[in-house]
Amino acid sequence: MAKSALSFVCQTCGAAYNRWQGKCDACGEWNTLAEEDLTGATTMPVSIRSKRKGRLFTLETLAGKTQDAPRLSSGMTELDRVTGGGFVRGSVLLVGGDPGIGKSTLLTQATSLLARAGHRAVYISGEEAVAQVRLRAERLGLADAPVQLAAETSVEDIVATLSEGAVPRLVVIDSIQTMWTDTVESAPGTVTQVRASAQALIRFAKKSGAALILVGHVTKDGQIAGPRVVEHMVDAVLSFEGEGSQQFRILRAVKNRFGPTDEIGVFEMTGLGLREVSNPSELFLSARDLGSPGTAVFAGLEGTRPVLVELQALVAPTALGTPRRAVVGWDSNRLSMVLAVLEAHCGVKLSGHDVYFNVAGGLRISEPAADLAAAAALVSSLTHAQLPTDAVYFGEISLSGAVRPVAQTSARLKEAAKLGFGRAVLPESARGDIGGDAGLTLDTVAGLTTLVADIAARGQGHPAKATDPEKNATPPGFRRQNG
Repeated sequence: MAKSALSFVCQTCGAAYNRWQGKCDACGEWNTLAEEDLTGATTMPVSIRSKRKGRLFTLETLAGKTQDAPRLSSGMTELDRVTGGGFVRGSVLLVGGDPGIGKSTLLTQATSLLARAGHRAVYISGEEAVAQVRLRAERLGLADAPVQLAAETSVEDIVATLSEGAVPRLVVIDSIQTMWTDTVESAPGTVTQVRASAQALIRFAKKSGAALILVGHVTKDGQIAGPRVVEHMVDAVLSFEGEGSQQFRILRAVKNRFGPTDEIGVFEMTGLGLREVSNPSELFLSARDLGSPGTAVFAGLEGTRPVLVELQALVAPTALGTPRRAVVGWDSNRLSMVLAVLEAHCGVKLSGHDVYFNVAGGLRISEPAADLAAAAALVSSLTHAQLPTDAVYFGEISLSGAVRPVAQTSARLKEAAKLGFGRAVLPESARGDIGGDAGLTLDTVAGLTTLVADIAARGQGHPAKATDPEKNATPPGFRRQNG
């Protein structure tokens, strides 16, 4: 009998070590190493494996007729938008999100809509009993949907059951961390078991043509737990995001072989489940505080969808040696760059102030087009100047202080005009990208200095605070420029 090779594998990132240690050097997590047998990949005897020969398969050329992959609509417009138009036959999707964010609720609604449309939909739960899933369906008003339900964790039993009868159109596995296969000798939830279980389920989906959705747990830093190889094995990776105190939920496509990435679907969590939001801009701006200094509306773009969201900034003096920088919903490094450009090229002195920055509504922004709106909100808070309530801002700021153009200018302006905004502050070089009448008053800026001077002039009309020792033309927080 072959000697088993034991190794210590990190249950967070999948890194393997020859001996146990408290901290994983690859991901930095503590107490995540578990002992696993790397040679016990199959129970087939060695004598049989050595005599097995490979089968011949046909090689094809690049030229030939290729048909578009048929898609199955889920019945939820926002979910179809993120997946690229629906579920592709034989595709495998990995859905991740924080505990309690609503992953099971979303998939219960999707399987129920498919079952009501006459398709065979199967929901396999490895974490909850059948009675618990039924209670959720009753709360959502979906108890009458003909969804085939089971509470099972054995991959071999699941594949054998699904192979009987008609091929299911959609199979949900909730979650992949609870599945186990007897082909490997490891505890359920370990890296080896997750990898082997995912391989067996993906093999079934590719052979049968059933669309498969795997639910994955996430770590405390928001990454999908388990080996990273699982993300490479699947066709699409969807992230379900949202704050626990907010009712908004955002489904984001991180990877998609059959559609665009960085596409989002917006939902609202209600007592009857997730409600689709067809116009997320109205939702994010519904509780907007008009006329307050430090707020600016950013005309952003998420995938192919323009989204308007409010950016909030608070600049306050500090007595600490190192000012605090707190950011929610935006990249902290991007904020540090904007602050440095404001101080180096625009004379805005922020080294003695705490800066708090927030994206309203729980949305996370990653595109650099938010630089101009963030700078406007920061200067507005510093000078106590109220920005125009009917204005939107977008543009990328370079390290030299210039404002660079961004993509899809016309789509951003069209969304702003549809929501009643009458003015847009955008890069001067973006005028050529505007097709036809934008329907808004366009204020173009070539450099950040122009925007800062305009906002500072608005702030001079406000009465100076008691803490300002001088009441002159220099707004608080600005330093005089020589020449």
